[in-house]
Parts: sequence; structure tokens; C-alpha cells
Amino acid sequence: MKAYFIRRALLIFPTFIGVTLVVFAITRFVPGGPVERMIAEARTQQSSLVSAEQSQPLSDDQIEELKAYYGFDKPLVVSYFSWLSKVMRGDLGTSTRYYDPVLQMIAGRVPISLYFGLISLVLLYGVCIPLGLAKAVRHNTGFDNISSFLVFVGYAIPGWVVGVLLLLLFAAKWELFPLGGFVGDFYDELSGWEKVKDIIWHTVLPVVSYVAGSFAVMTMLMKNTLMDNLSADYMRTAVAKGLPFRRAVLKHAMRNSLIPIATSFGNNISIILTGSFLIEKVFNIDGMGLLGYEAVVERDFPVVLGVLVISSLLFLIGNILSDICVALTDPRVRFQ
Repeated sequence: MKAYFIRRALLIFPTFIGVTLVVFAITRFVPGGPVERMIAEARTQQSSLVSAEQSQPLSDDQIEELKAYYGFDKPLVVSYFSWLSKVMRGDLGTSTRYYDPVLQMIAGRVPISLYFGLISLVLLYGVCIPLGLAKAVRHNTGFDNISSFLVFVGYAIPGWVVGVLLLLLFAAKWELFPLGGFVGDFYDELSGWEKVKDIIWHTVLPVVSYVAGSFAVMTMLMKNTLMDNLSADYMRTAVAKGLPFRRAVLKHAMRNSLIPIATSFGNNISIILTGSFLIEKVFNIDGMGLLGYEAVVERDFPVVLGVLVISSLLFLIGNILSDICVALTDPRVRFQ
């Protein structure tokens, strides 16, 4: 098993190169990059000073200098490995929009995304596993049918749409929660306990939106897997030998049903830090999701690549953690 995980770890680097190379190539061919933005800004600033015939405010030499400054004068492969060498040294570049170090910008957003991600992860597993257990044991009852209806309604609506609906109802109409942000306008003037309440007040709606997307999948996966195990021969044998049904469920069927849940645990690691682009945009949460969204819209390619580096590494490491979780949950699994 040790050799298997070593091989999986060694595959991280070539997979990382493949993912980042594709995105890096896209940033080189997508229009609206930093050079085009500089030309557009110069044209806007000089529109009242130049004649209508002069459509190009920058000379060819100035454009070539801009391309050289941003690394667009080199071949794609050369530019990529030049960028990759900087990444290996911990340098993610400088934002072409705000002119701040990308690593510094990401580090400032990590605590907020980590806060929402950890709360969402705890709620996701803390609610879905018991709910799936209750639905499996009470299959085809009123509780199961009503909860299934609510779960599938939540599954049919994307998380960011849920966030918009929550804002319209609970923030705009009933004014029970704020319209967005991580803290209120007068947060610095509040006392310690009032600051905690203010953060919680701003946390409720975004967390509900975060959990809504994965809630249905995790709940139904837990229910269906547990129902398969409840009908297995080993469960009938355990009950026939006198083991109480409740204990048989918790001791035998429950553990076997957690195996599919364990496979998805590692994939959620990337969500903990990167968050959701659209949900953070809807609630105006200044996390990594909003940073990535604004970087894509503004064609801030160094920030886009910086967010990609963090998210892709977390996703690749998360896949290995999923295998570890499966091995710990199911003693029959032996990776060779």
C-alpha cells in the first residue's frame, strides 16, 4: 500500500503540469489581456485629445515593450516554463490589474474562504450522514417522502441561485439577515461578543448556499448505500443471532455505508479553501472565490493562474486523501 501512495504522489507533478499548461495556453490566446487593456485605457484617456483618425494611441515600440514586460514576446513553452520556475520558488507573479503580489492577495483571502469552507464541510457531513441513516431506516414513511422532496428540490437549484433567493426573501424583503459581506459596516466599533454575533449573522445565508449543492447528493448516497447493506446477508445473520437491530446497523451496516462517503471526502478539500466563485460573488464575500471570479472577468491572468495553482494542488492531494479514507474505512481494501 505504501508503494501505491508513493506512485500517486509522484503523479501529482505531471498532472499539475498538464492542467496548468492547458490553462496557461488559453490565457495566451484569449482576447482582452493586459496589453489590450492598456491600449483600451490609453485610447479612453486620449479620446478627447487626438483626432478621430488616430485609432491607435500607442506606438508599435510601446506595444512591444508591454508584450515584453508581461512575457508575451516569448514562445508559449518558454513562457510557461519561465512561469513554472517562479511558481516552484513560491512566486506566483504580480497582478496585472492591482499590481500587487498574487501570493499576497491569495493569502489575504484564505482565512475567509477557510472559515466558510470548514463550517460547510462540518455541516455537510454532520447533517447528511444522520439524515441518510434516518431515511434508510424509515424508508417509504412520511418522514422519508417529505425529506426526499425537500432534498431533491435543493438538488435541482444551484447553490448560487439558492443564495439569490435567500437574499431576496430573508435580506431584502424581511430584513432578517444582511445583504452581503463578511462583517457589518460598523464592525470595528462593536464589542467582542457583538463582533461574534455580527460574523454569525453574516454567515448563515452563505453557508446554507454552500451546503445546498452537495447536501442532496451526500444524503441520498448515504441512504441508498445503507439500504443495500441493510438487505445484505450478513445483516440478516447478525439479527438472527440475537444482535439488536440498532446495534447491528451502527456496528456493521453503518461502517460499510461510509465507504462511498469516504471517497468524496478528499474532493471537498479544494472547496474548503477556494470556495465558490458565484456564491461569494452573490454575497460579496471577499474570499478566494470572489478573487478568482474578478480575475477571470478582468483578464487578470497571473491571479487566475495563482488560484488555479492552489485549487489544482488541493484537488490532487484530496484524491490521495480519499484513497486513504477508503483504506481506513474498509479493511478489505489493499492498494497494490
